[in-house]
Amino acid sequence: MCRVFFNATEAMTKHSKDWTGVGRGSVFKTLGASNHTDEEREAHDLYCTDPIAATLLCSVEQFVGDIWESSAGLGHLSEEFIKHGYTVYSTDLIDRGYDNNFVGTFDFLEWEDEPLAPNIITNPPYIHSVAFIEKAMKILPDGGKLCLFLKLQFLEGKARKLLFEKYPPRVIYVSSARILCAKNGDFEKMKKGGGSAVAYAWYCWKKNYTSDTIVKWL
Repeated sequence: MCRVFFNATEAMTKHSKDWTGVGRGSVFKTLGASNHTDEEREAHDLYCTDPIAATLLCSVEQFVGDIWESSAGLGHLSEEFIKHGYTVYSTDLIDRGYDNNFVGTFDFLEWEDEPLAPNIITNPPYIHSVAFIEKAMKILPDGGKLCLFLKLQFLEGKARKLLFEKYPPRVIYVSSARILCAKNGDFEKMKKGGGSAVAYAWYCWKKNYTSDTIVKWL
């Protein structure tokens, strides 16, 4: 493993900011949450990603150095990356009880220092996905990687077209099978309810990559 960019604990002490329920974080929506009604939606939208998503990513991508999971939730992705031998620094807007190298709670979009690791990998709050990309590409070191688990329909839209022109993904891995994002991490309940109709992909950027985007299938 490569070196950690700096002491994550010290950095979090300097920048730690508990959630107050206001600002952009008060609408902290993870991917897939928009398919649920307001009555069904979990407080602060805890919709967890099936760990198979991380397994699939690790089968096609290798990462130099550590990983920062910046929307860790209950740690489903973090744990899978750890199983694959990576040191993972996990953070979230809210402390949900996951404590395996959980560094602290804060708004990723307000982070102004060096990143906790040279690779940022997460399923971000969907309505702030563009802002996550802009922030990550600003703070990542040259050659650092950003991998976001997003709906396939994220490819659409005039604003996102401009984003992709500014920051072309190095590769997009389209999932050939439906991967679940389940309320409270209850994947079995979601399967019994019929699974998911949402198509997902891993969008992978490399800092300062300027060539064409490659599309592959998982």
